[in-house]
Amino acid sequence: MTLGRRGPSLGALALLALLVAVLVTGGEDPERSSGIDPEGDEVTATVTRVVDGDTVEVEVDGIEDRVRYIGVDTPESVTPGQPVECYGEEASEFNADLVAGEDVRLVFDAERRDRYGRLLAYVYAGEVFVNAELVRRGFASTLTIPPNDSHAESFERLAERASEAERGLWGAC
Repeated sequence: MTLGRRGPSLGALALLALLVAVLVTGGEDPERSSGIDPEGDEVTATVTRVVDGDTVEVEVDGIEDRVRYIGVDTPESVTPGQPVECYGEEASEFNADLVAGEDVRLVFDAERRDRYGRLLAYVYAGEVFVNAELVRRGFASTLTIPPNDSHAESFERLAERASEAERGLWGAC
């Protein structure tokens, strides 16, 4: 019986393709590497879309990216297959009133991106510190995820005051 020469298996070819992709991208997620890559502690961006109360899409020098606000969490309003949470629409509308179409300043903390590839930032619209304003007005609760916690204590104080005054979600939900 004579065995013919076989080529590489489909599995081996798939593994080879994966290794080449990792080498070409440096092991980074290609979706992440196509986004904004800020060099300093802050960048100016234009808000192109408000996703919900704590997430926006921005453009910097022709590059679009998604930004998740650091330190705050608003009720969900756009999670597929899930009902809109209490005060989610209001939080999203308030965020839109503050930043939609505006040039904003994105200030970074210890980490630039979360596990979903979104930029993490403190957002300023003119003189308004948007993250803090969402908490102060009762549209957001705090969400501290170290090491991105530069404003955690002040956000906690703002949330306590909003809760005591039953502002926003604290009085509605």
